[in-house]
Amino acid sequence: MTNSSQGAAQVHPLHATDRDVIDGLLAVEQPEETQLVDLARLLIRYDGFPGAEDLQLDLAKTLRHWGLSRDQLHQRTRALWSSGYRPGMAVGGDAVGSGFDTAAQDTP
Repeated sequence: MTNSSQGAAQVHPLHATDRDVIDGLLAVEQPEETQLVDLARLLIRYDGFPGAEDLQLDLAKTLRHWGLSRDQLHQRTRALWSSGYRPGMAVGGDAVGSGFDTAAQDTP
């Protein structure tokens, strides 16, 4: 018995969110740390994914626009992580969490 959906393109549950991120990346001329990391993680997320061809094409377009190969991108992002970079470190980042440190409060 054959499965009619076998080999069919799938819709990734984060497609809409990732589309917004990728549109932002496409508009960047000189990427900052966060943008390099975003591109690398999205390339990994969609590598081999059976669908989201529009996102995969735009990710490749972003690499070309920035003048990077995939290996160069991964080399740069590995260096960022090794140097202690963590998402949300940049001022104005859209990372999840409030950044509120309760340990710094005086307790009555």
